[in-house]
Amino acid sequence: MIIVMEHNATIEQLNRVIKYIEDRGLKTQVNNGALLNVVAVIGDKSHLNCENIAAMDGVREVKKIQEAYKLVSRMAHPDDTVIKFPNGVKIGGLERPVLMVGPCSVEKDFDGLLKVATAAKEMGCQFLRGGAFKPRTSPYDFQGLEEKGLQYLAQAREKTGLLVVTEVMDTMDIQLLSKYADVLQVGARNMQNFKLLKALGRIKKPVMIKRGPAATIKEFLLAAEYVVSNGNPNVILCERGVKGFDNEFSRNVLDIAAVPIIKKYSHLPIIVDPSHATGKRYLIEPMGKAALVAGAHGLMYEVHHDPDNAMCDGAQSLNLNQFKEVTKQFNKLIGRIDYDNKNNV
Repeated sequence: MIIVMEHNATIEQLNRVIKYIEDRGLKTQVNNGALLNVVAVIGDKSHLNCENIAAMDGVREVKKIQEAYKLVSRMAHPDDTVIKFPNGVKIGGLERPVLMVGPCSVEKDFDGLLKVATAAKEMGCQFLRGGAFKPRTSPYDFQGLEEKGLQYLAQAREKTGLLVVTEVMDTMDIQLLSKYADVLQVGARNMQNFKLLKALGRIKKPVMIKRGPAATIKEFLLAAEYVVSNGNPNVILCERGVKGFDNEFSRNVLDIAAVPIIKKYSHLPIIVDPSHATGKRYLIEPMGKAALVAGAHGLMYEVHHDPDNAMCDGAQSLNLNQFKEVTKQFNKLIGRIDYDNKNNV
């Protein structure tokens, strides 16, 4: 249920509505829109009298929401969520799409990571991505450098100014990762790790959730609902492909339609990862362009200084020369850089 307040409703009237609801054992979340304030009601609505609420001063209307994802829905929050970072970078709404690039895993060669970060900065990217803790199918595969990897990412941020995105796998690691990262990423395998999602809802640092390979869009949005309903509104969604029946040519099926669908039903920003979706470096550029045309708020793609010798996912990583050429195309498409005149726009 949501309660839409009149455009001229006073703070006292809003607080009276909130008190009425919370006195009956339910929770509220107020979304301040450009024109109207909306109160989202969380809990068992059987104890509420909707007619009484509708008659209260300052209330415009009371709506019952059918979707299970109440807080991340457009009905509860009509305006786009725009996530702002201390350095001025913004994700969501009508902001220019962002670019998140870097290796799948942070490796022992810090100079290699710095080469990638430096190139990313030169090409106008805003985020450096890299895994310090890696979920791998085999226990014998490279699992990441853990805190040492986080330190490398932080050092690269210090030298380039790029924001850091890295994966969190366990509730016990949240405090550690929060010391180093600007965005905590929930990997596809953990999209329905509800204990982890709840814990991330209790921090204020932005969280990015990657869609599970067999997850429906509704399940994807409900994963975000876990974080938002526990108090953290700073959620970014990441479409990274779903399992199909033909994986001979592409790792997954990149669901481009998920971008406009999610933008229709949710206010949260959504980005696309063409690297994990396709598993092929030659598909990053065309799939990235398709995602941007579909309205994605950004792209995440893999770049490695030496992909042929990468510890993981080298086949889906661009080398530095390829990265620069591909990113030129992305920047032209989103209007960030006019390469013909060599001007930022």
